[in-house]
Amino acid sequence: MNIDMRNKLSCLAAFAAALCLGASGQQPAQTPAPATPAQPQTTPAPTGQQPSAAGQQPADQQGAEDTGQVFRVGVNEVNLIFTVTDKHGHYVPNLRQNDFALLDDQKAPEKVTSFRQQVNLPLRVGIVIDASTSIRTRFQFEQQAAIEFLLQILKAKSDRAFVMGFDVTPDVKADWTNNIDALETGINRLRPGGGTAMYDAVYTACKTKLLDSSRGQEPVRKAMILISDGDDNQSRVHLDESIKMCQRAETIVYAISTNWTPSRGKGDQVLTQLAQDTGGQVFFPPSVEQMSNSFKNIEEELRSQYALTYVPADFKASGQFRPIYLYCTDRRYVARARKGYFAPKD
Repeated sequence: MNIDMRNKLSCLAAFAAALCLGASGQQPAQTPAPATPAQPQTTPAPTGQQPSAAGQQPADQQGAEDTGQVFRVGVNEVNLIFTVTDKHGHYVPNLRQNDFALLDDQKAPEKVTSFRQQVNLPLRVGIVIDASTSIRTRFQFEQQAAIEFLLQILKAKSDRAFVMGFDVTPDVKADWTNNIDALETGINRLRPGGGTAMYDAVYTACKTKLLDSSRGQEPVRKAMILISDGDDNQSRVHLDESIKMCQRAETIVYAISTNWTPSRGKGDQVLTQLAQDTGGQVFFPPSVEQMSNSFKNIEEELRSQYALTYVPADFKASGQFRPIYLYCTDRRYVARARKGYFAPKD
């Protein structure tokens, strides 16, 4: 290992330790540290970390499920929703704040204002369905699976969803509502035909529908369910532009591939990048009949997540992109979160 790389690892270890040891100078808590300090996927984690009370909630709130209390996010705070799984893909509950290390723009947060697991945040879900000619033969199955998903996921009065289909242009068939009949009607109104402008649809869905919850309001959990083969041939915007708009809208993308072949093509790589860069997941059902299983996995994940709200160390309302690096201090687990966000701009 060269000197530059060693220095970078040392800095990262120091920043990660700062999160667990606390940026406000409080004394470490007496809770035992994890038995096996973690190593992130790309960078070794610091060893010998001790948990801390800095930025933590009282012991009766740490790691507790949401009790229905309304949490509001300040303009200088970041609300990070993330998922933790083991090596088999099973969700891991009951973790505590000191089980994680976080860097925001390469610095530990100034303070953590709340940490909750499996929060019942209001859902804002966009169902974005590829209605191009290439998926005509399996379109009916897609419609049925999407309707079943909405029937299961929209349970609270505060939840909302919309339906958008796309070929060469995006077309909203049902606007924000928790009326299942209206959403089902919107899905059934979709008709396949035409080219594929998937990047345009993702961009438009985020800009016009999901980028409507400003900071300072009650936090919501925003997700896009994208059903497509990922092969774009008509878009005016590029893939990176659609990803940036998802990040601006703080929207997690869950992609379901309609490519039933065993080989993974370029379209599947595109779907994977969309999901990974926004903290979501991509699913490759082996057949159209098993697409409903992918929806069930998405439903489970949306109800099995953690929420961390924090104040960045050097918050500036500059409108610039700030990368996020989150990992578990137990190497058996993997935390999946969006890769960054755009700070608000004055």
